[in-house]
Amino acid sequence: MNRQVLYVSHGGGSLPLLGDVNHQALVAQLQDMAQRMQRPQAIIVFSAHWEANEVNITSSPQPELIYDYSGFAPESYHIQYPAPGAPELANQLAQSLQQAGISVHLNADRGFDHGVFVPLKIMFPQADIPVIQVSLLASLDADAHLRIGEALAKLEIDNLLLLGSGFSFHNMRAFFNQSEEADVHNQVFEAWLKDTMQSAALSEAERRQRLVTWAQAPSARFCHPREEHLLPLHICYGLAQRPCDVYASAKVLGKNAGLFYWADPL
Repeated sequence: MNRQVLYVSHGGGSLPLLGDVNHQALVAQLQDMAQRMQRPQAIIVFSAHWEANEVNITSSPQPELIYDYSGFAPESYHIQYPAPGAPELANQLAQSLQQAGISVHLNADRGFDHGVFVPLKIMFPQADIPVIQVSLLASLDADAHLRIGEALAKLEIDNLLLLGSGFSFHNMRAFFNQSEEADVHNQVFEAWLKDTMQSAALSEAERRQRLVTWAQAPSARFCHPREEHLLPLHICYGLAQRPCDVYASAKVLGKNAGLFYWADPL
């Protein structure tokens, strides 16, 4: 069964789509990754930009876009990505989560936020692959997000891309106030994250526990004062439950930002 799992850093707002020089490396990385992957029949996105008290899943056959950013160029609010939804797939996801004791709400009103349409417009610009979005939990509990991935790992559906869309470094103040100290924090935590997701010396129980207690890692809370941009990675690991096959880093807004890929892990 061919199912790919990918965590990406999606950049700042609409900037990756506007030719911003500080996002060129990220755009090239995502385009290259799309070329290396098998084209999926459907995409499930776990975006850092949607939190709910219970897991929400988009169920509209044609979700609209949510321009959930402000202060960007006027063209940012006219971006189009008319990918179809996948109501039947949304129902299957809901059933898998409910069977694991996880509360779910099918949301027919919610559209795709920029954590969805920005990376997908770069990777699959034709917008011809069905997409559904799954929310994070407002609790931001690390173990709960690992369990979401573990529950969805049981899905018996072929040729899916399960995409965690976040940012492996997400200290907004450090983006706007560049300093050598911030760069060191970024490098230290990114190295820890790479080791956690790649090291063959770790058992899967040890790897999972490191993700549960991620805030104890060196420089963790500097890099993630709030963890919503990291938690899509927890879902991805819950889906894969093994070391990633590919790690890549791109310089985004002056900081190293990670990509983690599992080829057909399930």
